[in-house]
Amino acid sequence: MSSIPLAQITVGVVVERRKADSPWVDFLWRPVGILPDAPDITAWSVLREEGEGVLFYAGSAIVELHRTETARYRDNLATGSPMLWVVLSPSEGEWPYTLAVVTADPAEGEAFTAAGANLVEPVAMPEVIREVLEGFVAEHHVEQEFFKRKRDRANPDALARRQAEGRHE
Repeated sequence: MSSIPLAQITVGVVVERRKADSPWVDFLWRPVGILPDAPDITAWSVLREEGEGVLFYAGSAIVELHRTETARYRDNLATGSPMLWVVLSPSEGEWPYTLAVVTADPAEGEAFTAAGANLVEPVAMPEVIREVLEGFVAEHHVEQEFFKRKRDRANPDALARRQAEGRHE
């Protein structure tokens, strides 16, 4: 993001690891929850084990809110089930992923899928974060009027000259 964020929200991210039914990978990882603050525990701490799945606290991230993205935040809120996009990037360390970004902007979340190796998942937005986002949009959104550009009229004489110049017999 090139603009300076006007607001920031700290969140914690919960990631699930499940045994994979695959000869190529041992486990499947996916973000499954957002905590409306960062708990005072170490990243990648086990929160709960249930069956073949384990829930980890992946760490904290800062959701940056930018004035220039309010239309997309508004569209996200208008779905009735607003989401936050969690981006996990591959890691060479002890854990296969690092928490890279959490965003409320659907387009930004989708852009992170272009890297191919990133794990990007939308996760339900907690109510308290939805309220903050609604307040931010209400305060900073300015409706942009759409202007349809008028095309320049083609000059047939100029086109004829260009075609004639291109022919060398």
